[in-house]
Amino acid sequence: MSDENPNIAASAATATDTNADLKSAQCQVCHSGGEPYTRQQAQQQLQQHASQLGEWQIQECDGVCQLWRSYRFKNFVTALAFTNRVGELAEQQGHHPDLLTRWGAVEVTWWSHSIKGLHRNDFICAAKAEQLYSE
Repeated sequence: MSDENPNIAASAATATDTNADLKSAQCQVCHSGGEPYTRQQAQQQLQQHASQLGEWQIQECDGVCQLWRSYRFKNFVTALAFTNRVGELAEQQGHHPDLLTRWGAVEVTWWSHSIKGLHRNDFICAAKAEQLYSE
């Protein structure tokens, strides 16, 4: 039997998970009624994972914090191909963004609809989209 306090061990595990590589993490079920990150917490996540999140920004739309980024491409065909790859990622993760595709650009916006705000899943998917863009 361990003398370790289970509450402390659980907190340490959560802290370790939070600092983990977002690109290799998987989305977890986000339940309605859960608490979204505050804008300050979301900003901290952006700073903490800056190397994985590139140019992602926090924006607010109708009082809901969202992660937003615009990607640039040389033409419509490559923009559309990227849109489809993000769509495949979304299906794999069970977490779906808003996507706006136009000639030479794709805008991606992530947020957790069920909690009306940002969750770790949004940062995971944003990091995975960054990885797709850099491939």
